[in-house]
Amino acid sequence: MAKLKLVLVGNGMAGIRCLEEILELAPDAFEVTVIGKEPTPNYNRIQLSKVLQGGTSLQDIVLNDWSWYADRGIRLLTGESVVRVRAGERRVETESGLRVDYDKLILATGSSAFVPPLPGAGKPGVLAFRTIEDCRQIMEAAAQYRKAAVLGGGLLGLEAARGLLNLGMEVEVVHNSPFLMNRQLDRMSAELLRAALEEQGMRFRLGKTTTRIFGRKRAEGLLFADGSKLEADLIVLSVGISPNVAFAKSSGIDTNRAVIVNDYMETNVPDVYAVGECAEHRGIAYGLVAPLYEQGKVLARVVCGLEAEPYAGSMPYAQLKVAGINVFSAGVVQGGEANTVLQAYDGLRGTYKRVTAENGRIAGVVLYGDTDEGQTLLGHLKRRAKVEALARAQSSGSPAGGAGDVAAAAMADADTVCGCNGVCKSEIVRSVTEDGSDTIELVRERTKASSSCGGCSGMVAAILRAALAGAASAAPPDPALCDCTPLGHRALRLALAEKGLRTPAEAMAELDWRTADGCVVCKSALRYYTRDRMGASGAAHEWHFSIQVGEALGGSGSRGGPCRGHGR
Repeated sequence: MAKLKLVLVGNGMAGIRCLEEILELAPDAFEVTVIGKEPTPNYNRIQLSKVLQGGTSLQDIVLNDWSWYADRGIRLLTGESVVRVRAGERRVETESGLRVDYDKLILATGSSAFVPPLPGAGKPGVLAFRTIEDCRQIMEAAAQYRKAAVLGGGLLGLEAARGLLNLGMEVEVVHNSPFLMNRQLDRMSAELLRAALEEQGMRFRLGKTTTRIFGRKRAEGLLFADGSKLEADLIVLSVGISPNVAFAKSSGIDTNRAVIVNDYMETNVPDVYAVGECAEHRGIAYGLVAPLYEQGKVLARVVCGLEAEPYAGSMPYAQLKVAGINVFSAGVVQGGEANTVLQAYDGLRGTYKRVTAENGRIAGVVLYGDTDEGQTLLGHLKRRAKVEALARAQSSGSPAGGAGDVAAAAMADADTVCGCNGVCKSEIVRSVTEDGSDTIELVRERTKASSSCGGCSGMVAAILRAALAGAASAAPPDPALCDCTPLGHRALRLALAEKGLRTPAEAMAELDWRTADGCVVCKSALRYYTRDRMGASGAAHEWHFSIQVGEALGGSGSRGGPCRGHGR
C-alpha cells in the first residue's frame, strides 16, 4: 500500500514536535517532506538568547540534527519559502519554483518579528531579534558599535539586552509600559526585576512612546513623543511577533490574525491543517511553547486517523529565566482584576509570591526569584481550586531540605513538572528508578523534561535527588479533581482499575459522584482515564486540562468516528 504524502511547511519547534508525535503513532504511514525557510535543522528558538549572550553555539541548541531527518527518510528542504498552496491540485509551490505534492498538509510557519510602522525602521543599524541570522547580525554590529537601544521590555527584549551587555555594549531598554513584562508580571515583581537588571548594568526608559528612528545614513537613535531622544548606534526591535500567514491567505485559506482552525486544528480547506504560532484557535494565537505542543498532540492523532480529544484551548503561563532570574506567572496577575489572597516578599532571599482569586477560587499566580511552586500552583489554577487549597498546603508541614526539595516532595505523581513537554513527576521518577537516569542530562534525554525553555530544570533536579535517595516512593498528596468528587487523579485511576470501570457514566455511578453530570474538569479526566483503560494510547498521568480562569473552555468530549475532510 502506497504511503500518503505528508508535507510540513515550517521546520520550527511546533511543527517538528507534531511530526515527532505522528512518527511515533504511525512510523510507516507517510512519505514526509519538510520545507523550512531557514538554512538550518530544527533548533530551540527559546535558547537563542544564550547564543547571543555568548558561550553557546547553534549546534548546542539544535533539537533535531541533519541525521534525524535522514534516519527517518524525511525529505528536508531548507532555505525554501512556500508562496502558494494549490488546494485543487494538492500541491505547494516555493519561491524558487519547487512544486511538492501532498495528501496531508500541515502549516507550521510560525511568526516573524513585528516591525512597528516607525519612520526610519528600515534604516541600517535597526535589527530584529528572532532567528539565528538575527543573532549573527547583532553580534557583528556589537563588535563595531558601543551604544545599543532595545525597543521592547518583554522577555525577548530583556534577553536581547542581557546578550548585548555580554557583548560589551552599553544598553538601554525602552518600553511603552510603566513597568517591565507588563503582560506577565504585576508591578511589584516587575520592580524587583528592574532593580536586579539595573545591578547587571541595564538602563531603562519606561512609559516612553517612540515616534521615529532618527539618523542620516543609518540609525542614530530614538525620538520620543515627549520630545526627548536617546542616541544609539544599534537599535534592536523586540516588540512582538506577526504570524506568517500571507501565502495561506492568498491561497484561499481562511485567516484572521493567523490561520483559523477548529478544535482539531483543521482549516477550511480539506486535509490542510495549521499548528503553532501561525494558527488561530477560538480567536487566540498562542506564542508560548506548551500550548503549541498541546495542539501538536491533537493534530498528530487527527492526521493519523485516530480518535482525538478536541483541543479546547490552553491556559497560557510563563516559566522563564530572565537574565538569570527566575519568574513564573499564570492567570490573572494584574492589580484590580482579582482579589489578592496571598502575598509574600522575602527581602533576604530576594523572592516574591502573589496569588489572586475570583469568587473564592484561585485565579492567578506570579512568582519571582523562586519558581519551584509554579507547576503545583498552576495545577490548582487549572482545577479552579478553592483558596483553601493554599491554606492546606501551608499547614501541611514541610520536609527537611531546600525550597526546591520541599516543593518536589509536595508534588503528586500526576502533577506536571515540565509544562512545555507535558512531563509529570511520575515519569521522571520512573526514568530514575527504572531506567537508571542518574543525571539531569539523562532525564532530559529520556523524558524531554527541561529540554525546551529550561524553566523547570531546578524542579527536575530536585525530583532526581529525591528519587536517587529513595524519597520519591513516599505517597504524595492527591488533591481532589474538583468539587464533584473527593477523589484525586491517583485515587481515581486506582478505583477505575479495581472496579473494572470502562466508561465515564459507569465511573460516576459507582464512585458516588456528587453531581449527576459532573463538570468540565472531572469529565475530561474520566474520558481520558477510561479511554486509557480501553487500550487507547496515552500515558496514565494527569491530563493537561484547558481551563480558562473562572470559566470552562468548552470541549464536548472525544471525537468518535470519522473526522471531517480526512477521507476515512
